[in-house]
Amino acid sequence: MGVRNRHFSREFKVNAVQLVIEKKLPVKQVAEDLDIHPNLLTIWKSKYLKDEENAFHGKGRIAPEKAEMRKLKKDLERIREERDILKKALAVFSKIKK
Repeated sequence: MGVRNRHFSREFKVNAVQLVIEKKLPVKQVAEDLDIHPNLLTIWKSKYLKDEENAFHGKGRIAPEKAEMRKLKKDLERIREERDILKKALAVFSKIKK
């Protein structure tokens, strides 16, 4: 049996996990019914229980906390540039007044 690279939608993963959590079906049975490895379903379940809202954010999308970190870093860089410009302007105006 070769390794298969299959991709599953967020909806598929959530539904699979909910069968285990809400319907109280065994992981092994659900995995077998869905033709996935039980370990994969166990991983999905732990991710879902850890952060239900942000679990399975998908390919190409970043988690909200990472997006916020990117935004804050960009804002910080912009503010540093503005500060440096103001420092230079202050130095120039200080020389002019003398």
